[in-house]
Amino acid sequence: MDENSIKYERQRQEMVRRQIEARGVTDPKVLAAMHKVPRHLFVSDALRDQAYGDFPLPIGEQQTISQPYIVAEMTQALQPGKDDRILEIGTGSGYQAAILAEIVFRVYTIEKIYPLYTQSRKLFDKLRYHNIVTKYSDGTSGWENESPFDGIIVTAGSPIIPKPLVSQLAVGGRMVIPVGDLYSQELIKLYKDEHGIRKTNLGGCRFVKLVGEYGWRA
Repeated sequence: MDENSIKYERQRQEMVRRQIEARGVTDPKVLAAMHKVPRHLFVSDALRDQAYGDFPLPIGEQQTISQPYIVAEMTQALQPGKDDRILEIGTGSGYQAAILAEIVFRVYTIEKIYPLYTQSRKLFDKLRYHNIVTKYSDGTSGWENESPFDGIIVTAGSPIIPKPLVSQLAVGGRMVIPVGDLYSQELIKLYKDEHGIRKTNLGGCRFVKLVGEYGWRA
């Protein structure tokens, strides 16, 4: 392991201890994934030394890689299991998909910004995340041909909960999605059972807007 690798490994351990465990994330699968995935590879070279900081970072195209704690919180709320098939709406840098890929059977991720779609796919291949399936499309419509999903995670703020995503969630499935206006949202967890949908408010958050037919208009 070279000097830079050792440095980033140390920063990653500190990130998990100070930012994630200290704030109450306890799922061992989530903590192990956050320890393992090299977050610094999901940002530009110029920002690598900030990759493990307690804040989001720009990734181009007016998009961001979320604060590490938010990634961990949303992943834990999704209650991912090793046999799960998870749909992610908004691939972005690819970091959230990589975290999930360490835990679940397969991740399906959709990105509507082409440069981010191609960039993340190349990185998944480089890091050998062969259980991540990518698609260039409007994520608000979901991925009907691969549904139903055990979990759906939306990594951008939506004015509403898109109906296609609810319909593509399996019975017993969970969805985590930020819902609100352009400036702030509430992180909502949905649980789908044979009686319908139950919602839990996990607290305030702020994401870039979810653009698409069932989200914000471009």
